[in-house]
Amino acid sequence: MNQIRERLRRYVQAMRYLLPGLVLAVVCEATFAVSLYTLVAGLLVIGLLIIPWVARWNRHLANLDRRRAGGLLGVDIPERQVRADKSWLDRAKRTLTDPMTYREGGWLLVRAVVGQVCGLVAIALTASVLFCLTLPLWWTFRQGRPFQVDAVTISSFTDAVIWSLPLAVINAAVALAAIPWAADIDARLTRRVLNTPARRLLQERVVELSDTRAAALDAHGAELRRIERDLHDGAQARLVSVAMRLGMAERTLADDPAKAAELLMDARAGAEDALSELRDIVRGMYPPILADRGLRGAVAALAARCAVPVSVSVDENTGRQPAAVEAAAYFVTAEALTNISKHSGATRAVVRVRKDGEVLMVEVTDDGHGGADESLGSGLDGIRRRAAALDGTMQLWSPLGGPTVLRLELPCGADRSQEE
Repeated sequence: MNQIRERLRRYVQAMRYLLPGLVLAVVCEATFAVSLYTLVAGLLVIGLLIIPWVARWNRHLANLDRRRAGGLLGVDIPERQVRADKSWLDRAKRTLTDPMTYREGGWLLVRAVVGQVCGLVAIALTASVLFCLTLPLWWTFRQGRPFQVDAVTISSFTDAVIWSLPLAVINAAVALAAIPWAADIDARLTRRVLNTPARRLLQERVVELSDTRAAALDAHGAELRRIERDLHDGAQARLVSVAMRLGMAERTLADDPAKAAELLMDARAGAEDALSELRDIVRGMYPPILADRGLRGAVAALAARCAVPVSVSVDENTGRQPAAVEAAAYFVTAEALTNISKHSGATRAVVRVRKDGEVLMVEVTDDGHGGADESLGSGLDGIRRRAAALDGTMQLWSPLGGPTVLRLELPCGADRSQEE
């Protein structure tokens, strides 16, 4: 009985894989025709304008099939990132020089053929079981004309009744064995075609790390320039003013004690202002609230200061994380909430922080009008660079009409609170 249940479960799982695969195969067939036309037109320069868009659509379809095949096989087939290059020339160059563009183009043809064959076979085998169960009805519809089912000739109503159940059982056994097998072959072929070669992954990793290192150095240099500018224009200027007032007070102390006292009071006020600015600069480097209250308290404080009502959810298992990770999560949340207040038109927002394995996930959602575009600025590019500097990722979903979801994933290693 357990074996039958397992076969039925695998049959249902296979049908849920193959039937959408049949629809996807039809879409891929049309897309392959468009891609082939675009490639030929590209040789005549006409198609160069739309090649990046066609390749982008192909990648979305391929990523969909990676998720489907990985779910059936119980393995992770890494998806290919759909990069948002700022200029058409960058998109075209990246598209035409990426070997996976052509690999995914070939996958369209494989999916169109294999997906339709496997899907139609699954439908035919399932329909054969239903056909055998209704043999008496088919005999009636044919008005007594003999017909053949598999290797059996049905020449009477009695034959139809007698052979109905045995033939249905035989076809069901074939379907229960063949359909999961077909789905497994389909998924394994998809994995083989769409799996990125290890050498290519290594090359991309080297390029990614080089870009990340360059971005981190640029961000570090910009941060140093900002600190230097803030010190020069703020605290340093105030301290110079304090020194001048103290000097004037020293010179006037003997002749005009009242004037000297006034200058000393001004100098004291200037010193307090300089101290306040120095605290602000230190807070910009690493917020003290993170050291005092942890990420949970720091995010709650950001939410309390936001102009839009914000609800905060921080899982209990988050614990304390490395300082760089907590700082990145804090500043990203601050930037996201600032964007929501200024640009989204939202009435409420939600911040969720949780730890999944060795990855810290921060998700900020708002019910605004959506349409956020990284290429237009609004700090989104800075958020991505801050995440990339820690080997993390940022994902943004912002359809027109909303909602907008920004998700940050930062590798954080072992939990410090558990280690201690």
